[in-house]
Amino acid sequence: MNTPCSGGETSQPCYNGCFRSPFLVSDSNKSQSSSVSVVFGSSHDLEEATSYTLHPYTQFTNHEVIPSLHDSYANFTKAYPPFGNTSEVDRIRAQEYPHLNLSNICFDYTGHGLFSYVQQQGFCPSTSVASSSSCPPPSASEPPFFDISHKPVNLHTQMLHGGQESELESRIRERIMAFMNISEADYTMVFIANEVSAFKLVAESFQFQSNGELLTVYDHRSEALEAMIEACKAQGAHILSAEFCWPNLGIKHKKLKKMIMSKRDKRKRGLFVFPLHSRVTGAPYSYVWMSLAQENGWRVLVDACAFAPKEMDTLGLNIFKPDFLICSFHKVYGANPAGFGCLFVKKSSVSAIKDSAKNPTSLGTISLFPAFRQTHELQEELQSETSSPHEIEEVVSVSPKQKGSQSSSEIVELPPSIESTPSRRGLSSVNEIECRGLEHADSAGLIQISCRAKYLINWLVNAMMSLQHPHDPQTGVSLIRIYGPNINAHRGPAVAFNVFDWKGEKVDPFVVQKLADRNNISLSRAVLQKVRFFDKNEEEREMGIESRVCEVEGLGQCGNNHVKTKRERNECGISVVTAALGFLTNFEDVYRLWAFLSRFLDADFVEKERWRYMALNQTTIDI
Repeated sequence: MNTPCSGGETSQPCYNGCFRSPFLVSDSNKSQSSSVSVVFGSSHDLEEATSYTLHPYTQFTNHEVIPSLHDSYANFTKAYPPFGNTSEVDRIRAQEYPHLNLSNICFDYTGHGLFSYVQQQGFCPSTSVASSSSCPPPSASEPPFFDISHKPVNLHTQMLHGGQESELESRIRERIMAFMNISEADYTMVFIANEVSAFKLVAESFQFQSNGELLTVYDHRSEALEAMIEACKAQGAHILSAEFCWPNLGIKHKKLKKMIMSKRDKRKRGLFVFPLHSRVTGAPYSYVWMSLAQENGWRVLVDACAFAPKEMDTLGLNIFKPDFLICSFHKVYGANPAGFGCLFVKKSSVSAIKDSAKNPTSLGTISLFPAFRQTHELQEELQSETSSPHEIEEVVSVSPKQKGSQSSSEIVELPPSIESTPSRRGLSSVNEIECRGLEHADSAGLIQISCRAKYLINWLVNAMMSLQHPHDPQTGVSLIRIYGPNINAHRGPAVAFNVFDWKGEKVDPFVVQKLADRNNISLSRAVLQKVRFFDKNEEEREMGIESRVCEVEGLGQCGNNHVKTKRERNECGISVVTAALGFLTNFEDVYRLWAFLSRFLDADFVEKERWRYMALNQTTIDI
């Protein structure tokens, strides 16, 4: 992984996009190109430009002949000259997130990072390019930036009268609301343990009328959504869901419009839950749906958990002002994803919330406290600093969680004087709290972040589609099947796909994920749902494949001992591999994913990996 150029002219391109280029525009010109559509003029222009990143209509049938990283990057920057304007992101990555050059490539991370990796380490200066030698991996003994304690809350009361808030909470809340471009005059923000808790809290607090409805727009299974559905069912609400067309997974417009505009009494309307794009497939959804729902009496919840940083600066949400908005904030991108969620409730929507004074306990809400040093350090400090009795307070301290590990917590007894003792990393005092992850997104800005993600995701989709098994061109079998939009200027920074062997048989997504992990690439898996086919033969073929995968993974309602009905197969959904691009993703990341996937063109790749694992570990593995 190359670090940013130190300056001066370079004869070779830097893969981070920081080389000098005649295509670079001045700062005054940057503000004029507010979107990809301005740069390319139309989606067709973007598609044409993307096709030239690998030369038009190029296909690869052998992983050994795909272009090198150097050549691929050269073609990429020729097709996307404005990519050079995003070098600020590469500078931030090199200086503040050096661990991304050493550890897994992260395609399994969505949300916003509050702090930077260098800031977490505390001893690495942010003004110089950090290296692996100066920034060792985080230690489990290090305290987190903040501690979390769970608390009950009456959301209705908090909306009317506000709630008690520590100085730390106040500072972080103000910083997040400024980052999200949300007015404190319009919205109340509540700290939530996680996304699942936020969805469940809204469902339990929402004032459904008799025979009210919950209408959702999700093309994939979601643990948070399932928790919301169960809570709404318990209140007698009817559950409605949008459906999606095969294979681009666009919304079935007529059906959704009919559900939104049904002739029933508008007072019976319920909650419309809506993301602006799918976090799994990247399929974009129009703001018009949110506007149509509001016009027809629905309360609107916008799921912003998959939003890119600064995406809240777009004009749409400032105009439509949803009743509820949920987003996620993590501590450190790619290293320590523990954090919290945020629930925003429009103050004028208080009538949509139940007054649960008789049952005020709502789980999932949290308080934030300044981080404390470890217990043995505190005991030493108490022995040296305390000489008289004092009140003792219990605080739940959540230890830092490394990727893939289980979080732990402990209860420590602290005097009130210690409560305000902040962490030595980034919280030298509450007044000086610095959410450097948000600062970095602000410095890069909406245009750089948005355009960069669109260039990279569209290149990746195009590169995936270029991989073909070695057959006659007329009857060739594609290695990769994309679920959702192909090249599209409006698609989100995520792609859902599956790998197929030369016989046309699907490679289990679990196997793909496992082999990617061995190659230091972190991918996710998901299950697509509510997909409707126009071609019955294609439906039978696709769902026939899925029934076998469903049996292997034991998904949901699908049993293993009987022939599955059409309804049961649809309930199984379509299992896929997913890759999500983050704010700091660079070209080398997407190239390495493409190069890894191209190895499946070798008919014996999976078997070779099995034997290689056995040779290295002297054990067998079931893949």
